[in-house]
Amino acid sequence: MPWKQVSIMDQREEFVALARLPGANVSELCRRRGISRDTAYRWLGREDCADRSRRPHNSPLRTGAEMEASVLAVRDEHPAWGARKIRQILLNQGLAPPAVSTLQAILERHGRIADSDRHPQKYESFEKPAPNLLWQMDFKGQFQMGNNHWCWPLTIVDDHSRYALDIQACSGQTTTTIKPLLENTFRRYGLPAAFYVDNGPPWGGGEPKQYTPLRVWLLKLGVRVIHATPYHPQGRGKNERFHRTLKREVLDADLPVDIQQAQAAFDRWRYVYNHVRPHQSLDMMAPISRYKASARPMPDTLPEIVYDSSDIVRKVPKEQPKFSFKGRVWRVPKAFQGERIALRPSETDGIYNVCFGAIPIATIDLNQAQSSE
Repeated sequence: MPWKQVSIMDQREEFVALARLPGANVSELCRRRGISRDTAYRWLGREDCADRSRRPHNSPLRTGAEMEASVLAVRDEHPAWGARKIRQILLNQGLAPPAVSTLQAILERHGRIADSDRHPQKYESFEKPAPNLLWQMDFKGQFQMGNNHWCWPLTIVDDHSRYALDIQACSGQTTTTIKPLLENTFRRYGLPAAFYVDNGPPWGGGEPKQYTPLRVWLLKLGVRVIHATPYHPQGRGKNERFHRTLKREVLDADLPVDIQQAQAAFDRWRYVYNHVRPHQSLDMMAPISRYKASARPMPDTLPEIVYDSSDIVRKVPKEQPKFSFKGRVWRVPKAFQGERIALRPSETDGIYNVCFGAIPIATIDLNQAQSSE
C-alpha cells in the first residue's frame, strides 16, 4: 500500500515499530518518510503515537469554576443580558468578577452568545436633566398571543432616568383604552411636564389640525404633547431601544397566551428592569437610582381652562366643531367640541389666534372674503 494512503496513526505506528528493531537506521527511516529526527525521537519516547493536545495541563489565569457558574446562572436567568450587565450584577452580589472581556469569553465558550448579540443596533438619543420633565409614550408593535388575539403593549418611560413607569397589555389603541391607564399612572407617579409621542392615533399629530380628545385631556392637566418629527427616528432612539429590550427579554422568551398572562409578564419584567437590571447609559446603575416621583399630583377633578378678562371667549358646541365670531362661522378641530376657546388678536390686523389655554390651535382671518366654513 502506498505510504500516502495509510492513515497518520498507521504511519507513526509503523515507523516506531521499524525504528525499534535492532540495528535500525533511524536517520534513513526519517529521510524516507519525510520527518525530522526530533519528531522521530518524540514518537519513540511515547507509549502511544496519538497526537497530544498542546493545551497546557493547567491554566492558572483561567476563571474558577464557581465564578463561571455564577456568570452562567445570571445569563440563564436573563438570557438577553451581556457581559457588562452580568459583571455589575455579580459586583452587586459582593463578588469580584473578572474583566468584561473574560466574562464575554466565558459566555462564548459555553455557547451563550447568539449571532444577533455580536452586532447590536445602535440608537441616538437625547436626555432631559431631571426626572418627569419628559415621559416617552408609545405602542410597541402589536403581536399575536397564543389565543390568536392581538396585544398592543403601551410603554411609558421617563426620559432622564429610563424608569419604566408603566407597561400595559392593551387590546386596542383607542382613547377609551388608554385614558384610564394614564390616570392610574398619574396617580402613582404624578404628572410629567410633557409627553414625547409618535404621530398618529390616539395622540394625534404635530400639525395644527391633528388634535385628539386624549391630547386635549392632557392639555387640561397641564401636560404638553411633543410629537416626534416624521421620518426621523433618531429622536426616538431611547424608546426604540426600550422596545427592543422588551421584545428580547420578555416576548422572545415566552409568548403570552392571553392579555392577563402578558400583563403578568410585563409586571415582573418591569420590576427587574427598574430595580435590578444595570443600564449602560446610567453607569451600570438601575433606573430606580435616578428616578423620583413628580411633585405635581393628579387632581381629583379635571381643571377648567382659565382665560384672562381680555380674551374673547367662545364655547364650541358639543354637536359640531364650529363657533361664531364677527357674524361669521369658523371651524376648529373636532377634539375641541364642547370646550371653551379664546380668540386673541395677532400682530396683523384682522387675524386672530384661536387658543385653548395658552396653546394656539387655529387662526382665523377676517380679511378673507368668505368664512372658513
